Amino acid sequence: MNTKHVSDRDERKKQKRAARKKQAPKAKRASGVARGENKKKVKKIVKGQRKR
Repeated sequence: MNTKHVSDRDERKKQKRAARKKQAPKAKRASGVARGENKKKVKKIVKGQRKR
């Protein structure tokens, strides 16, 4: 939603909230998809010997 033309902060917030209410509800996350801390961690690659 583009609210650049609205200079008043409270008015812009009202418009954004109204637009958010109009949106269709988001689909639930699939049961097999981990989120946040439960995601699989990527192991750090060991650095080689430095030249100097």
